Amino acid sequence: MAALNQLNSQQAIELENKYGAHNYHPLPVVLCKGEGVYVWDVEGKKYFDFLSAYSAVNQGHCHPRIVDALTEQASILTLTSRAFHNNVLGEYEKFVTELFGYDKILPMNTGVEGGETALKLCRKWAYNVKGIQENKAKILFAENNFWGRTLAAVSSSTDPSAFKDYGPYLPGFEIVKYNDLSALEKALEDPNVAGFMVEPIQGEAGVMVPDEGYLKKAYDLCKSKNVLFIADEVQTGISRTGKLYCCQHEGVKPDILILGKALSGGVFPVSAALADNEIMMTIKPGEHGSTFGGNPLGCKVAMAALQVAVDENLAENAEKLGKIFRSKLTEFSFKSNLVRTVRGKGLLNAIIINDNEKSDTAWNICLKLRDNGLLAKPTHGNIIRFAPPLVMNETQLLDCVDIIIKTLKDFEES
Repeated sequence: MAALNQLNSQQAIELENKYGAHNYHPLPVVLCKGEGVYVWDVEGKKYFDFLSAYSAVNQGHCHPRIVDALTEQASILTLTSRAFHNNVLGEYEKFVTELFGYDKILPMNTGVEGGETALKLCRKWAYNVKGIQENKAKILFAENNFWGRTLAAVSSSTDPSAFKDYGPYLPGFEIVKYNDLSALEKALEDPNVAGFMVEPIQGEAGVMVPDEGYLKKAYDLCKSKNVLFIADEVQTGISRTGKLYCCQHEGVKPDILILGKALSGGVFPVSAALADNEIMMTIKPGEHGSTFGGNPLGCKVAMAALQVAVDENLAENAEKLGKIFRSKLTEFSFKSNLVRTVRGKGLLNAIIINDNEKSDTAWNICLKLRDNGLLAKPTHGNIIRFAPPLVMNETQLLDCVDIIIKTLKDFEES
């Protein structure tokens, strides 16, 4: 394939470094095209994408049905704001609430806005329904959570790189250990606790999968204390872990479900908070919203993206391929001094490199993977997350497993 950009990789990176804020540390590859499970750099080299834009492109890059929905609606009407009704929003709201089984949806744009919406709903419910005294409501968060970088998100974080130098922090947030039911049960003894917000699998923390039964027992503990169970499914939702959303593995319907990322197949920023009427109807006109939230362009894109996930059985494919992936990598890890652990669910997986978090081993492995035609990114120093688009087939997955194992072997021998 011919180069698709006049700039080479080095020139493009230099432009970013000169004119952009240095708030990211990307792998040194400059991408200019994507299709399905593949991306290409500006020199024309082709790669398997094993990050999927942090699970935003579960449906694959530039899925034609989603792109068609975007282009068709873009030529008709893109934005009215919520000052007026539009002819797409109600259709979208009906489609999503029926698909996920909730009374109402509050549409927003980014994942972190979905999280902010859930917290505001929780506090409104706490004062208007549960009867907590004004300004006394508390919301619990799991340790090592990650749901964005707003002041609310960093106020609930335990990661110094997220919260350092951003104080003073928002009050009313408390931390409990993840995957620790005793810690949660103790924290729930406080009558001012209104909600518990948790990722069913902690993605940014390194694909931390809780013990089987944790989500259901945590949900039951919350119910016993009249506390809202809030599931942050921005990364784990839309078929990534082998179900439409991850809590379904344990038969849990969260009181508030937060969706984003692959809700639009990576084509347009769309997020949502879903809840039943008792919670959602506590917010009145003018009390929350967004200029772009519920815009007709985003609504059409999201409906197409969700329909693709359903029609193409992406959850089932993720479940099947995830088992193969973990089996192959686990088998390799038994013979390897380099890989300590393999973990995950569906096609959200990670390997833990047998090194400390401050080492650059995982980063260097990712550079070698790039050289061998596969893109992945470390998290927390010694963890490599693997999350390909869910449209991947078994042959492609096995080719990728071969690349990963060959890279790890070569790295181990060197």
